[in-house]
Amino acid sequence: MITPIVSFGEIVWDQFENGRTLGGAPLNVAYHLHAAGWPARIVSRIGRDALGRETLNVVTGLGLPVTTIQQDPDLPTGLVLVSLGRDGEPNFEIAAPAAWDNIQDGPVLAQMGETPFHLVFGTLAQRSEISRRSLYRLLKQATLKFYDVNLRPPHTTPELVHNSLIAADVVKANHDELIFLADRFLKEKTGSARETGHALLNHFNLALLAVTDGARGASLITKDGYATHGGYKVKVVDPVGSGDAFFAALIGGYLEKLPLDECLRRANYQGAWVAGRQGATPSYPDVSVE
Repeated sequence: MITPIVSFGEIVWDQFENGRTLGGAPLNVAYHLHAAGWPARIVSRIGRDALGRETLNVVTGLGLPVTTIQQDPDLPTGLVLVSLGRDGEPNFEIAAPAAWDNIQDGPVLAQMGETPFHLVFGTLAQRSEISRRSLYRLLKQATLKFYDVNLRPPHTTPELVHNSLIAADVVKANHDELIFLADRFLKEKTGSARETGHALLNHFNLALLAVTDGARGASLITKDGYATHGGYKVKVVDPVGSGDAFFAALIGGYLEKLPLDECLRRANYQGAWVAGRQGATPSYPDVSVE
């Protein structure tokens, strides 16, 4: 039996100038894992409002179960205003409070019962004490823990990041986040990004650290291994969610016990694939990458 994968955190509607799409890193990761054949589900909370009803319809259309999506009678469904900076990277204005600030762990643990599960989580959903407490209870039960740093100031404090790194087995961070982690948590300065990654890996006793660097590709670091890949060329249509697609492919490759090089190649391909399509959860099949 394949161990189920629980993706915990925010479900939000990304509001752009020309419309809105459903997203949130935990949902995006769960979608891509599900599309690849993994038994993935999203644990989140939405409002009993129009956006909440639309959320359930969209998630059902994505093929994901909705039984672990809770509904809040008071707080609204999550909303994020998204704009693109001059460098093409998305900027996020995250509404607060939202229903996903009130995720309860009891219903999730009741549904999972004695079934082992892996857990995917980030930092943003820990901004409220209620959801953070629920996450910590799930972390105690999970077999493997996959953490995406995914900083969203001012909601993602160093303390939350530190506690998450201690709990995690596999971590993904982009290059800027790697520098942040080193400045905050390493006493001695290191040289290259590879050396910094190794120092962080050892400091937090991680099994694997993935460092992404946009169009320049990514690298994977373990205690006795290292892989780097320059990425794939693709005409970028929408960069939102490409990192989540990368992480989903990385998780799948790690669980399959693929060699580092192949695991990284798949993750980079998946990230490029999503960047070449509109929206963070594009329909399969494929888009051309080189």
